[in-house]
Amino acid sequence: MRPFQYTRAPSLAEASNLTAGENTLAIAGGTNLLDLMKLQVETPGQLADINRLGFADIEDTDDGGLRLGALATNTETAVHPRVRADYPVLSRAILAGATQQLRNKATNGGNLCQRTRCFYFTNIDQPCNKREPGTGCGAIDGIAKLHAILGTSDQCIATYPGDMAVALSALGANVQISGDRGDRSVPVRDFHCLPGHTPWIENVLEPGEIIVGIVLPAPVGATQIYRKVRERSSYAFAQVSVAAVIELTDGKFSRADLAFGGLAHKPWHDPRVGRTLLGQPPSDVLFDKAADILLEDARGFGENDFKIPLTRRTLRAVLAQAAEDAA
Repeated sequence: MRPFQYTRAPSLAEASNLTAGENTLAIAGGTNLLDLMKLQVETPGQLADINRLGFADIEDTDDGGLRLGALATNTETAVHPRVRADYPVLSRAILAGATQQLRNKATNGGNLCQRTRCFYFTNIDQPCNKREPGTGCGAIDGIAKLHAILGTSDQCIATYPGDMAVALSALGANVQISGDRGDRSVPVRDFHCLPGHTPWIENVLEPGEIIVGIVLPAPVGATQIYRKVRERSSYAFAQVSVAAVIELTDGKFSRADLAFGGLAHKPWHDPRVGRTLLGQPPSDVLFDKAADILLEDARGFGENDFKIPLTRRTLRAVLAQAAEDAA
């Protein structure tokens, strides 16, 4: 780890001013950032500690939804009574990630901002366009078992590793952002970026902007499922994950909001998949049709070719479970 300056931001305005600088990063829980600093992947000259800014409350909204403070921890969020009762897919997704110790420290805002990464990104001796633009993507012709099959580019095939954002995408949540240019709200589905020609740009935050909260819409009486397929039962990134908010009325799909992890540079949401299901009774033929649409542009890179049939099987299993639970 290289030497750095540490500053405790006394206010949101000062945090915004500090992080507008080229070589300053905000730190809250630091569960991802400090790891990357130890590896010298991240080498900020200054850290701005934002833990004293507030934004740690979890509170009801006027329209019946729920606002998650950006500095509330993942554990506090997962065990909150309203999250468990009204948004169980979010609670399950959070508890499927990392370890209890990390969840106790990691914050909601920091979770959204964790780096999309792979073995080549975290090894400074390997080529990586994300870490060092122009050096190439070592994973494309290298070890790619955990890598993306959707939304890739010739610059990067890394996958977004988080679980929480996948559930938030299925729930239709919004990210509240504040900066020196004012406040704005961005759908979680639009917060993260695909690699394109700029894989080092991973989300829509501008310099000086800070996440202050996440807003969940009013709950619906739907079946909520989070299924994560991984190599071991804990502390492992998803090979594929599915967050589903499903409702059946008179034996037909009346709501089908789905998001996927482990497949792309960002949590993957394809609205066509849900639209294909709406108004139709559950069937294997329908589930295969939904999977065909999801995977029509999927591309494997050798070692991760298995993800394509695995994703199909996982989606079918989730939809079948949802239909059974809703019956």
